[in-house]
Amino acid sequence: MRKYTIAQFNKNFPDDDACLEWLRNYLYPDGIHCKVCGKVTPHSKLSNIPVYSCNRCGNHTHPMAGTIFERSRTPLKSWFYAIYLMSATRCGISAKQLERELGVTYKTAWRMAREIRHKLMTQTDKPIGTPATVEMDETYIGGKAKNMHKAQRERIGGRGTAGKVAVFGAVEREGQVIAVTVPNVDKVTLLPQVRKHVLPASIVYTDEMSAYDPLIDNGYKHKRINHSEKIYISGDVHTNTIEGFWSLLKRGIGGVYHSVSEKYLQGYINEYGFRYNHRKDDKPMFLTVLERV
Repeated sequence: MRKYTIAQFNKNFPDDDACLEWLRNYLYPDGIHCKVCGKVTPHSKLSNIPVYSCNRCGNHTHPMAGTIFERSRTPLKSWFYAIYLMSATRCGISAKQLERELGVTYKTAWRMAREIRHKLMTQTDKPIGTPATVEMDETYIGGKAKNMHKAQRERIGGRGTAGKVAVFGAVEREGQVIAVTVPNVDKVTLLPQVRKHVLPASIVYTDEMSAYDPLIDNGYKHKRINHSEKIYISGDVHTNTIEGFWSLLKRGIGGVYHSVSEKYLQGYINEYGFRYNHRKDDKPMFLTVLERV
């Protein structure tokens, strides 16, 4: 991936006007079409407000309308810088760190990070697989019961996976990953996710969990690795790729965010999945995220 440094960012986006001009050029590459004049006309930015006015009739165009910047009082450069920081980091950046970097309140920093995760770093709906080989696995995200206060341990009512959120994942070897939260890892829950995200006739590698038993009947070429017998790789049969992504996700959440609620977990999964999927792009990741506004 081509580097995009902080010096380049400050050169390209020195102030709010430069950010707004980029947004205008990106959204209206052929010029702004004036609804009143009925054609593309020259427009000029009004002073002190992020609005362009038609030079002929005076009709206003708002480039930030319909984007995550709409109705936000936060400076546009601060938004762009938050996107830059979240795309440049390898392991994530907390809202507290954004607060310090941007000079905004914690509430504002948290809301900005949430909007970027949930709207600009969403995962693709395009299924993966054929001709690529796919690994599938499930995991649980949440704290260990032994590290919780007694009242919290009693509330979740058990150990192991109690109180944790189940996540299903599928990854192409040397390709894309898809990961989504699920209510449980039962067969009736996972199979619809497999059909939605993995193309039929794909070669699929999983562990020995019984929820994957119907894969062959559903048109997949299914091979298994038996982890219960301490076998983790047999020739090209393994699930090490998806387990590597789980490791990145869990270490990132545990090290940077410490605790994530079930309500917002999918956003954090999107963030790590997005960086994983675009890690080999030639285009800087910052521009890839920015172009999704």
